[in-house]
Amino acid sequence: MGTNGSTMLEPLRQGLPPIDAASVSSSASCALPAQYEAVRGARQFTSVTLAQWELSDRFDDVALVVSELVTNALRHALPEDPRPDGRTGAGRPAGHDPYDPPVRLHLMRWASRLVCAVRDPSPQSPATREAEEDFSAESGRGLFLVESFSDGWGWHPLAGTLRGKVVWALFRLTDSPAP
Repeated sequence: MGTNGSTMLEPLRQGLPPIDAASVSSSASCALPAQYEAVRGARQFTSVTLAQWELSDRFDDVALVVSELVTNALRHALPEDPRPDGRTGAGRPAGHDPYDPPVRLHLMRWASRLVCAVRDPSPQSPATREAEEDFSAESGRGLFLVESFSDGWGWHPLAGTLRGKVVWALFRLTDSPAP
C-alpha cells in the first residue's frame, strides 16, 4: 500500500458532490489486493491517514464505511472466472499486480469535508436492499450502513482508459452546512 497525491483526483471528480478542487488540502490512496484480508489493510490505511490529518476522532464512522465499500468491491465487483494469468476474484490465492490493482481506496480531505472513494473494475451500479428484504440477514446491509454513517454517498462509472466505477461516501468535518 502507498499514498498517491493529486494524480488520483482527476478521475474521481466527475460524479462527486460539488467541491472546489482548489481547496483540496490532502489526499491519499492505496491499492488493495483481491483478497478479503484487504479490508483490514484498508482500515489500517484509514487509521494512519486520519491520524496524520488530525481526524482520529472520526475513525469509527469512516472506518466502518471504508470497510463496507471495500467489502462490497471485493465481493461484488471482481470477476469470479479465472483471469488468463490464473488469478481469480477475492478470497482466492492471488499474486498482487501493482500496475493493475483490482480495488483502490482513495481518501480526500477538504477544509470541511472528507471523501472516501473505492474504485473497482465492475461497471455495474451498486445494488441497495429493497424495502421488503430482511434486514436481519447476515449480509446485504453494506450500503444501508454507508448511508447511515456518512453524510451522503454515490457512484459513477469511470471514463477514458480506466474501467469500472467509483463508489464514494462524504463526511462533513464541521457543523456548518457544506457549500
